[in-house]
Order: sequence, then structure tokens, then C-alpha cells
Amino acid sequence: MDRRRFLLASVAGAGLVGLAACGRGQSDAPGAPVTLDADVEELQKRTFDWFRHVTDPRTGLTPDRWPTPSFSSVAAVGFALACWPVGVERGWMTREEARDITLTTIRFFHDAPQGPEATGMTGYKGFFYHFLDMDTGHRFGTTELSTVDTALLLGGMLFAARYFDGDDAGETEIREKAQAIYDRVEWDWAVARPNLISMGWHPETGHIPYDWHVYNEGMIVLLMAMGSETHPVSPDVWTEWCSAYGDSWTDEYGSPHLHFAPMFGHQYSHMFIDFRGIRDSWMREKSAEIGDFDYFQNSVRAAEAQQYYARTNPMGWVGYDAEVWGLTACDGPGDFTQTVDGREREFFSYSARGPGERDDGTIAPTAAMASMPFAPDAVTACLKAMKARYGEALYTQWGFLDSFNPTLTERDGPLRHGQIVPDIGWVNGDYLGIDQGPIVVMIENHRTNLVWNHMHGEPNLIRGLQRAGFEGGWLDRA
Repeated sequence: MDRRRFLLASVAGAGLVGLAACGRGQSDAPGAPVTLDADVEELQKRTFDWFRHVTDPRTGLTPDRWPTPSFSSVAAVGFALACWPVGVERGWMTREEARDITLTTIRFFHDAPQGPEATGMTGYKGFFYHFLDMDTGHRFGTTELSTVDTALLLGGMLFAARYFDGDDAGETEIREKAQAIYDRVEWDWAVARPNLISMGWHPETGHIPYDWHVYNEGMIVLLMAMGSETHPVSPDVWTEWCSAYGDSWTDEYGSPHLHFAPMFGHQYSHMFIDFRGIRDSWMREKSAEIGDFDYFQNSVRAAEAQQYYARTNPMGWVGYDAEVWGLTACDGPGDFTQTVDGREREFFSYSARGPGERDDGTIAPTAAMASMPFAPDAVTACLKAMKARYGEALYTQWGFLDSFNPTLTERDGPLRHGQIVPDIGWVNGDYLGIDQGPIVVMIENHRTNLVWNHMHGEPNLIRGLQRAGFEGGWLDRA
């Protein structure tokens, strides 16, 4: 199994609409705040409310999924930390409330046990386990020590440290402890092979034999690792990372871009890093070849590719069209084959879906909704179409349920997730934290640049970007 297939299998973690709608994304200087459509504003509020409803006020741990009883996902905790300042700016919670839950969360991770033992630990070498028991905060089952989930947790912590800039004791402690948590991460220990950062580690078997070496959400891992002052990795890891881009560059689904099939790979790093107008050596060369281009515009084209794929619908799934689109890692009905309208179809449970990759007709609203900065007009149209077609079966007081499949309207056997809803098809019964968080954050980045603007001053991130060879735009002025 190659690295790309491992990543896709194990994530447990009409024209150029998007590009035409993203004029301000071309500039590295944000303009005035954008006025959102009322439906978009409502979605952001309802999705934010989900985090407030499910996050444990004693520890700050956010469950991986809900309402199904679940462990905590440390990436979802990082996304929750990024949501609290959004709530303050929108008037949904007070700054004091946001400070208190943020401080609770950061204290928990700062003080949680770290060690090589297989049980009773929350992390090791400064990294954290992918999933944690919601009651104890210790490693759940045999889950891996995850480099990317740690990086996403740190993204939320470092943003919180920039946002809570007051002189009171609580906000000061947030800043101090967030930096301390970052400083103790031994990124260099995770370089298990030359110039390659491992995806993770198990106390039972050691480093996972797969590395961050395909264009995907792993950019934030490398940049965090290079930016460390205590345990940095060599800038050569970025050179090695970019060396694999040739295998990802494609025009199969529209405009040429670095392709990664599930949309989360084009969103997660972008939640915390403003790639508009800044370029590494590879992007400078690509811009000289094809015109003004950066990683932000690459995600614009990835969103276009998703729209193109839904519109052309090569596999003939029900519900795919010019308005409704969005494939990413999400729940599905189960792992089985079933004949639908005379055609044998293969379905999956939780899986990383995308154009040409494990597409089983399952649509995830987050794939489109968290693409708001990349394709605002297309995302808004998709939101309205999903609400109009599927109503309360899909859209609830907590926003969109995680996923749905209009092709599967009856089931011959058991389902792994969700249920068949008459006249609609299969609908998931859960909300997933790692799919909810990008909706709140990316809508706000589109609206006000909130996270991006604060991270413009984040010294650890700035060091990482500079060591990777990024130049231009806001980074030159940082």
C-alpha cells in the first residue's frame, strides 16, 4: 500500500465559479469585511453552537462525533479553540467565557501525562494521541501518536495565544502555556527517515512506516516543525515535500492544480495559514510558468474541480449536479455492495472520498461549506440547494449532519451509520468535530480574515514559512 492510499484509507483521520468569485483572494491585502448571506450566517452560528453544546467544560475536550458516544479528537479540540474567538467577535459568547474555556483546555493539555507507556498517557515527546478518552483524557485504545492532529491542535492554541492578548492573568497564562506546549514538541524525533516526518508512532511498534510526502493537509505539520526554536527540523524536509508535487499536478478535473482528492486536504492547513500572495520556491517557479499562482489559488482550483466532478457526475450518482457538490473524509452508510437500479454499487463507512477516489455517492456538506473563501458564490448556492432539497432531514439546530447519500434509498442489510430517510436516501446520524470546525473558521476567514490576520503575527509560524523559503505579501511585512 503506497503512502497516498494509506492516507486516504486511514483518515479516521458550471465554469470557473469559484475563481470568478474570489477576486479579493488574489490580493494579500484584505479589504473590508464581507457581508454574508443570511443562510451562511445562520449555518455558522448553528455549527458554532454544536461546539459549545458538546465540549466538556471540565477539560475542554471536544468529542470526535456526537450524539453517538465517542472519544475526543485532538484535532477537533484545536478547531474548537479556533471557534471561541469567532463566537466573541460575532457576539455569541463573551470574551470572558471564551477565555475561560480556552484556559481550561490549554491547562489540561499542558498538565496531561506524557510518556512512552501504552496506557495512562495523553502523549509522548510533546505530541498527543489522535484520540483521547473523554473521561480521563488518556490514549484511547491503540490509537497512534499523531503528528498532524497535534499540529492542528497547536494551530488552535497558537491562534488563541494571538487572540487573547490582554494583560489579565488568564490571558497571559493562555499565551505562556500555549508556547510551552509548542516548545516541548520534539519534531526532530518524528523524522524517522531522512527529511521525512512520520505520520505517527505507536508505543507497541514505533514510528508509522508512512510519511508526509504527498500534497495534502500535512503542510501545517512541516511548517510547525520547521518553525520550532527548541526541536526544529531541517528546511530540507520542505524541499523533499515539494519533490513529490509532480505526481499530484493534474488537469484531469479542470484547471491544472496540485490534486488531493478529498477536500479536507485543501482546507485544514488553510484554516490557520493565509497562503494568499506568499510563495515558496516551487510556487514561484509555477507562477512564472502559468501566471499568478499560490497555494490559496490551488485550493480555489480544487474547489472548482469538485464542482466540475459533481456536474459531470461520471459515476451517475443521484444528487450530484452544478449546485450540490462536496467530497471529503466523512461517514458513509457502511462497507458493502448492493444493487441499485440494476447496477451493482460499492459503499463505504468512514472513508476519505474525492473525485476519482472511493466515490460512493456520499456527499459531505463540510467539503463545500468550508470552501467558502475559495468559492463563495458556489458555496452559498450549494448551501441553499441542500437546505431546499433535504430540509430538516439534513439541516438541524446544529447545522448540517455530517453526510448523506441520495442514491441509497433502501438497504438490504445493516447500516454502519445513519438511517434511510424516506424520499431522501441515507442520512448520517452524527456530526463530526473535524468536519464542523472548518465550517465555522473558514466562513469567518472569508468574512473578516479573523484567524488569518492574527496568525500573520505568530512568530513560530513566520519562522516556519521563512525557513521553507516563502516570500512575498504579508510575510515580507511580518
